Amino acid sequence: MRLFQSLLITGCCAFAFTLHAQNSTNAPATEIENFELQTDAVIVKGYSEVGTISTDAGVVSVRCKQSSNAATGRAEYGITVGLASSNTRGYLVVDYDELESLLNALTFFNRITYNVTPMPSFDAAFTTKSGLRISAHSERRQGGIQSFLQFEDSPRISLSSDQFTQFQSLITQAKSTLDGLKNKGSTP
Repeated sequence: MRLFQSLLITGCCAFAFTLHAQNSTNAPATEIENFELQTDAVIVKGYSEVGTISTDAGVVSVRCKQSSNAATGRAEYGITVGLASSNTRGYLVVDYDELESLLNALTFFNRITYNVTPMPSFDAAFTTKSGLRISAHSERRQGGIQSFLQFEDSPRISLSSDQFTQFQSLITQAKSTLDGLKNKGSTP
Protein backbone atom coordinates (compact mmCIF):
# COMPACT_ATOMS: atom_id res chain seq x y z
CA MET A 1 0.00 0.00 0.00
CA ARG A 2 2.80 2.41 0.89
CA LEU A 3 4.52 1.65 -2.42
CA PHE A 4 1.31 2.49 -4.27
CA GLN A 5 0.93 5.77 -2.33
CA SER A 6 4.55 6.70 -2.98
CA LEU A 7 4.17 6.02 -6.70
CA LEU A 8 0.92 7.97 -6.81
CA ILE A 9 2.47 10.98 -5.06
CA THR A 10 5.56 10.84 -7.28
CA GLY A 11 3.41 10.60 -10.40
CA CYS A 12 1.22 13.55 -9.36
CA CYS A 13 4.26 15.69 -8.56
CA ALA A 14 5.89 14.82 -11.89
CA PHE A 15 2.65 15.65 -13.74
CA ALA A 16 2.32 18.99 -11.91
CA PHE A 17 5.95 19.83 -12.66
CA THR A 18 5.45 18.96 -16.34
CA LEU A 19 2.39 21.20 -16.55
CA HIS A 20 4.27 24.05 -14.87
CA ALA A 21 7.23 23.63 -17.23
CA GLN A 22 4.93 23.65 -20.27
CA ASN A 23 3.08 26.75 -19.09
CA SER A 24 6.26 28.66 -18.32
CA THR A 25 7.86 27.86 -21.67
CA ASN A 26 4.77 28.87 -23.65
CA ALA A 27 4.55 32.30 -22.02
CA PRO A 28 6.28 35.19 -23.79
CA ALA A 29 9.67 35.96 -22.34
CA THR A 30 9.44 39.76 -22.49
CA GLU A 31 7.36 42.29 -20.60
CA ILE A 32 6.23 44.05 -23.77
CA GLU A 33 4.97 40.79 -25.33
CA ASN A 34 3.08 39.95 -22.12
CA PHE A 35 1.62 43.49 -22.08
CA GLU A 36 0.33 42.91 -25.63
CA LEU A 37 -1.60 39.82 -24.47
CA GLN A 38 -4.11 41.91 -22.49
CA THR A 39 -7.70 40.97 -23.19
CA ASP A 40 -10.67 43.35 -23.24
CA ALA A 41 -8.33 46.20 -24.21
CA VAL A 42 -7.28 47.94 -27.38
CA ILE A 43 -3.50 47.61 -27.68
CA VAL A 44 -1.77 49.92 -30.14
CA LYS A 45 1.65 48.79 -31.39
CA GLY A 46 3.89 51.44 -32.91
CA TYR A 47 7.14 50.81 -34.78
CA SER A 48 9.97 52.93 -36.08
CA GLU A 49 12.73 51.59 -38.32
CA VAL A 50 16.19 52.37 -36.96
CA GLY A 51 18.29 50.67 -39.64
CA THR A 52 19.51 47.47 -41.26
CA ILE A 53 22.74 45.54 -41.75
CA SER A 54 23.38 43.20 -44.67
CA THR A 55 25.11 39.97 -43.64
CA ASP A 56 25.89 36.70 -45.39
CA ALA A 57 22.87 35.16 -43.62
CA GLY A 58 20.42 37.91 -44.61
CA VAL A 59 19.37 41.39 -43.54
CA VAL A 60 19.36 42.17 -39.82
CA SER A 61 16.99 44.99 -38.88
CA VAL A 62 16.53 47.03 -35.71
CA ARG A 63 13.23 48.76 -34.95
CA CYS A 64 11.93 50.73 -32.00
CA LYS A 65 8.66 49.47 -30.56
CA GLN A 66 5.99 50.99 -28.33
CA SER A 67 2.85 49.18 -27.24
CA SER A 68 0.16 51.11 -25.40
CA ASN A 69 -3.25 50.49 -23.90
CA ALA A 70 -5.62 52.92 -25.63
CA ALA A 71 -7.92 53.20 -22.58
CA THR A 72 -5.34 53.67 -19.85
CA GLY A 73 -2.46 55.24 -21.79
CA ARG A 74 0.00 52.84 -20.15
CA ALA A 75 2.86 52.01 -22.52
CA GLU A 76 5.72 49.54 -22.76
CA TYR A 77 8.83 50.16 -24.86
CA GLY A 78 11.45 48.00 -26.50
CA ILE A 79 13.09 47.10 -29.76
CA THR A 80 12.82 44.30 -32.26
CA VAL A 81 15.83 42.73 -33.91
CA GLY A 82 14.83 40.92 -37.06
CA LEU A 83 16.37 38.66 -39.66
CA ALA A 84 15.08 38.42 -43.20
CA SER A 85 16.59 35.95 -45.65
CA SER A 86 15.36 33.70 -48.43
CA ASN A 87 14.69 30.93 -45.86
CA THR A 88 13.83 32.87 -42.72
CA ARG A 89 11.81 35.84 -41.60
CA GLY A 90 11.43 36.57 -37.93
CA TYR A 91 12.28 38.86 -35.08
CA LEU A 92 12.94 38.89 -31.36
CA VAL A 93 11.78 41.54 -28.91
CA VAL A 94 14.11 43.16 -26.39
CA ASP A 95 12.50 45.04 -23.48
CA TYR A 96 13.58 48.62 -22.83
CA ASP A 97 14.96 47.64 -19.42
CA GLU A 98 17.39 45.20 -21.13
CA LEU A 99 18.88 47.77 -23.51
CA GLU A 100 21.47 49.17 -21.11
CA SER A 101 22.80 45.67 -20.37
CA LEU A 102 22.78 44.84 -24.08
CA LEU A 103 24.77 47.99 -24.86
CA ASN A 104 27.25 47.20 -22.08
CA ALA A 105 27.70 43.70 -23.51
CA LEU A 106 28.20 45.08 -27.03
CA THR A 107 30.85 47.48 -25.71
CA PHE A 108 32.56 44.58 -23.90
CA PHE A 109 32.58 42.42 -27.05
CA ASN A 110 33.80 45.30 -29.19
CA ARG A 111 36.85 45.60 -26.90
CA ILE A 112 37.39 41.91 -26.09
CA THR A 113 40.95 40.58 -26.41
CA TYR A 114 42.67 37.25 -25.91
CA ASN A 115 43.44 38.39 -22.36
CA VAL A 116 39.80 37.74 -21.35
CA THR A 117 40.99 34.30 -20.18
CA PRO A 118 44.34 32.59 -19.65
CA MET A 119 43.00 29.61 -21.63
CA PRO A 120 43.97 29.30 -25.31
CA SER A 121 40.34 29.39 -26.60
CA PHE A 122 37.17 31.08 -25.43
CA ASP A 123 33.50 31.69 -26.01
CA ALA A 124 31.79 34.69 -24.42
CA ALA A 125 28.07 35.33 -24.76
CA PHE A 126 25.23 37.62 -23.70
CA THR A 127 21.60 36.53 -24.11
CA THR A 128 18.40 38.59 -23.74
CA LYS A 129 15.15 37.25 -22.26
CA SER A 130 13.77 36.53 -25.74
CA GLY A 131 16.85 34.57 -26.85
CA LEU A 132 18.80 37.18 -28.83
CA ARG A 133 22.41 36.12 -28.32
CA ILE A 134 25.59 38.13 -28.94
CA SER A 135 28.83 36.18 -28.72
CA ALA A 136 32.57 36.22 -29.37
CA HIS A 137 34.76 33.22 -30.07
CA SER A 138 38.44 32.52 -30.47
CA GLU A 139 40.13 29.24 -31.20
CA ARG A 140 43.67 28.70 -29.91
CA ARG A 141 44.49 32.42 -30.21
CA GLN A 142 44.86 32.04 -33.96
CA GLY A 143 43.39 34.53 -36.36
CA GLY A 144 40.97 37.13 -35.13
CA ILE A 145 38.22 37.02 -32.57
CA GLN A 146 34.94 36.21 -34.30
CA SER A 147 31.68 37.95 -33.38
CA PHE A 148 28.24 36.40 -33.81
CA LEU A 149 24.56 37.25 -33.59
CA GLN A 150 22.09 34.43 -32.96
CA PHE A 151 18.30 34.24 -32.87
CA GLU A 152 17.32 31.67 -30.22
CA ASP A 153 18.43 28.22 -31.45
CA SER A 154 19.02 29.19 -35.07
CA PRO A 155 22.53 29.07 -36.58
CA ARG A 156 24.91 31.84 -35.57
CA ILE A 157 25.35 34.77 -37.93
CA SER A 158 28.96 35.83 -38.31
CA LEU A 159 29.51 39.60 -38.10
CA SER A 160 32.61 41.40 -39.32
CA SER A 161 34.03 44.02 -36.98
CA ASP A 162 32.38 46.75 -39.12
CA GLN A 163 29.00 44.97 -39.01
CA PHE A 164 29.32 44.47 -35.26
CA THR A 165 30.07 48.18 -34.75
CA GLN A 166 27.15 49.06 -37.03
CA PHE A 167 24.84 46.79 -34.99
CA GLN A 168 26.04 48.44 -31.77
CA SER A 169 25.34 51.85 -33.31
CA LEU A 170 21.79 50.81 -34.29
CA ILE A 171 21.06 49.63 -30.74
CA THR A 172 22.47 52.91 -29.36
CA GLN A 173 20.26 54.91 -31.76
CA ALA A 174 17.21 52.84 -30.81
CA LYS A 175 17.77 53.40 -27.09
CA SER A 176 18.25 57.13 -27.66
CA THR A 177 15.00 57.30 -29.65
CA LEU A 178 13.11 55.40 -26.94
CA ASP A 179 14.61 57.61 -24.21
CA GLY A 180 13.18 60.63 -26.04
CA LEU A 181 9.77 58.98 -26.45
CA LYS A 182 9.59 57.93 -22.82
CA ASN A 183 10.44 61.48 -21.70
CA LYS A 184 7.75 62.96 -23.98
CA GLY A 185 5.22 60.17 -23.58
CA SER A 186 4.68 60.05 -27.36
CA THR A 187 4.46 57.38 -30.02
CA PRO A 188 7.30 56.59 -32.47
